[in-house]
Amino acid sequence: MEERTDGARTGLAPGDLVTPERSLWRSRDFVQLWSGQATSQFGFRIGGIAIPLLALTVLDATAFDMGLLNAAQSLGVLLFGLPAGAWVDRVRRRRLMLAMDLTRAALLVTVPVAALLHWLTLYQLIVVALAVGVGSVFFDIAHQSYLPGFVGRERLVEANAKLQVSQSVATVTGPGIGGGLVGLIGASSTVLVTALTFLGSAGFLRRIRATDPAPEPVEHPRLVTEIAEGLRFVLRDAALRAIACYTATANLFMSVVVTLLVLFLVRDVGLAPVVTGLVVAAAGVGGIAAAFTAKWWTVACGQTRTIWVSVLVTQPFGLLLWLARPDWRLGLFVLGWFMLGYGGTLYNVVQVSFRQAVCPNRLLGRVQASNRFFAWGSLPLGGLLGGALGTWLGSRYALLVAGVGLVVSILWLLLSPLPRLGRG
Repeated sequence: MEERTDGARTGLAPGDLVTPERSLWRSRDFVQLWSGQATSQFGFRIGGIAIPLLALTVLDATAFDMGLLNAAQSLGVLLFGLPAGAWVDRVRRRRLMLAMDLTRAALLVTVPVAALLHWLTLYQLIVVALAVGVGSVFFDIAHQSYLPGFVGRERLVEANAKLQVSQSVATVTGPGIGGGLVGLIGASSTVLVTALTFLGSAGFLRRIRATDPAPEPVEHPRLVTEIAEGLRFVLRDAALRAIACYTATANLFMSVVVTLLVLFLVRDVGLAPVVTGLVVAAAGVGGIAAAFTAKWWTVACGQTRTIWVSVLVTQPFGLLLWLARPDWRLGLFVLGWFMLGYGGTLYNVVQVSFRQAVCPNRLLGRVQASNRFFAWGSLPLGGLLGGALGTWLGSRYALLVAGVGLVVSILWLLLSPLPRLGRG
């Protein structure tokens, strides 16, 4: 696949691109977009450890319960992933992001309210997780579709890397602070912090002055036809198809890891909530390092080559996770989790930028949604698989199975046209 930044392939003329000489940090609107994303990611990571701890410590959840909870968080991709792309292409994208921020905040507020009234149940947590996940599907597709026209196609790697830095910082600090807050104010109150951060994100998005462009008019729009157009764009391109298949397989096994992560560290290894948060933060440290070095990788290897090299040299470290014990072997877990965070972030920066660059603007929502349907549709299956494996084999050996799966999933990329495309 030839990567272009002009004409029919991208839907953006060269004259429309932001000049590379101007730093994105000098753009007030980009700073607002970055700040909104950073705020919501920070809260999301706090909630990401508060909700499982709430299920474990207050509701006495089992491994299977944790699998259901994790599956619910990502089930929205299977239910709404494909139509969401068509809807995103029909509306103003920033306005949709604002609506989803406010909706997710309102949903999360119900958790501490129910806990205060002693009405909280696992079923409510699952329903809220599902609904917030649906809102996140629409928000994330709109965000990825909004970015190319916002910064210009030739700035996508730089912009995505900057956004990944904030996400990775949140991954580092969020779990540790979340674990600390759970100890100080309780898990249900900590969930309220996540709700407030979504409100903060909406406030930053409202301050963006750039025009929120109206969608291109479509004569006699049909949802099924529009969805099919996005699917065809992904499935007919061998490189995009391989990326989607690899991400789906890797996410399946990463979902197993995420499902059992807190359970394994708390019950099998015997860590306190605060220490658990700090250990989980290792992936975020790797993500920060990857975001800062993404440009170096693309210069040294080329964007296309970095897509498969990034996971080839990092995914095997996932085989270290199951070895953790409450001694020096906890360091093996930290190293493995760090490398998975590094490789995953680097891979996401380059593959998302690659896909955004080759997709016409009118198809961005549908192509992002099609890829997300394949890539994230496996997450709820991974959550259920993690719960089943954890019940059958125990958390430790379930993590070993997941590590082997992560390594095998790399074959999708190695057997695709991507290694033959050179630097890209």
